[in-house]
Amino acid sequence: MARFKLDPNNPPSLTGAERARLDAMTEAEIMAAAITDADNPPLTAEEMARMEAASVVRRVRARTGLSQDRFARRYHISVGRLRDLEQGRTKADSALLAYLTVIDREPDAVSRALS
Repeated sequence: MARFKLDPNNPPSLTGAERARLDAMTEAEIMAAAITDADNPPLTAEEMARMEAASVVRRVRARTGLSQDRFARRYHISVGRLRDLEQGRTKADSALLAYLTVIDREPDAVSRALS
């Protein structure tokens, strides 16, 4: 086994031959190959939903410039819950997603309302 550290500034790319082989595959062939890959199976609909919700939570918090701890304290969200959400371990319900939308659009108003 070889260790690999991904460099976000220099992501790996496909060779021309790899790209051509992938482009020649049908969606069914791609899915069949993914299903047989024990190290990287396709995501379930639930896993995809958690990932999408995690992306929303991370994006909103990043726009505030606050750490997880400070964001959680400022907006009265459990820091453990926030971490679970950002890491995709749990999925945000519709009320929390709506609250995050308000925080994203009017963070000062939410802070004033909570103080």
